[in-house]
Amino acid sequence: MTKTERAITELQLGDVPQVYHNLRYNDGEICFADNITSIPGLVAQFKVNFIAFVFVLRGNLTLELDGKRYQLGVNCAALVDRNHVVTATDRSDDFECMICVVSTDVGFSFINKSLLDSMLHLASNPVIQFNQEEIDLMMHYRDLLVFKMDHPQLNYGRETVRDIIRCFAYDLLSNFNQHLSDDGDVLRQGDKLFRRFMLLLAESSARNRSVSDYADQLCVSPKYLTSVCRKHGGSTASELIALAVVGRIKQLLLYSDMSIKEVATEMGFDNLSFFGKYVKKHLGLSPNNYRKAGGYGK
Repeated sequence: MTKTERAITELQLGDVPQVYHNLRYNDGEICFADNITSIPGLVAQFKVNFIAFVFVLRGNLTLELDGKRYQLGVNCAALVDRNHVVTATDRSDDFECMICVVSTDVGFSFINKSLLDSMLHLASNPVIQFNQEEIDLMMHYRDLLVFKMDHPQLNYGRETVRDIIRCFAYDLLSNFNQHLSDDGDVLRQGDKLFRRFMLLLAESSARNRSVSDYADQLCVSPKYLTSVCRKHGGSTASELIALAVVGRIKQLLLYSDMSIKEVATEMGFDNLSFFGKYVKKHLGLSPNNYRKAGGYGK
């Protein structure tokens, strides 16, 4: 890593409320805001440690992703993931946008074959011009999200929002796929290996935590798998496995009726004490306290 790279600010999901104060929804893993005309707390150049979708509703936005300049007009959408270096360069006076941000581990919980292929293609094609029909669909999702946020007294608020976001992501990436060119869009060998690794991770429901086991299934060395993951996913194989494991543990603790012991068994932890230490290390709380803090059962 160069000195220039080390100097780039990395925004965490927890920084989003400080950068933009008028969020419509924020549960610590998913943030949503609309009618955004400026973000005064945003630094000139930064990386993100989450996944963000930006939709231009009015005006124009010029930004750079990894040194490449993009002009976003009305009905344009951009995907900003944890591998991009972002430079916000300019916006028109009538600019307005909508932003949806999800944590990386929530993003991992959305993984399936079609979504993963879309995400890999979007790494080199992050900005798309949607047609009116596609934008109308996105606005319907926006309206549904806003309704849920304006009626917090309704049951299953967070679970419903998460499911809406999931459906939104599926349709959004499907729309992105419609606009991808066949030219130059063939996955390279490293992309293919990374894709196979991520699909194995999703298919196992993150039960396997061994880099060596995944490397054996892919017929490569753990060292090579880690280098491919670092290049194409921005993290080591071990870090990506941990993200998927923690994301799945969060889901089971907050949204299932499994006991703590059953969650540990489901995730491949034979030792309940080790499971507790693992959760405490990654989430800062014991499994039971994390479940209580998340409002489980309310």
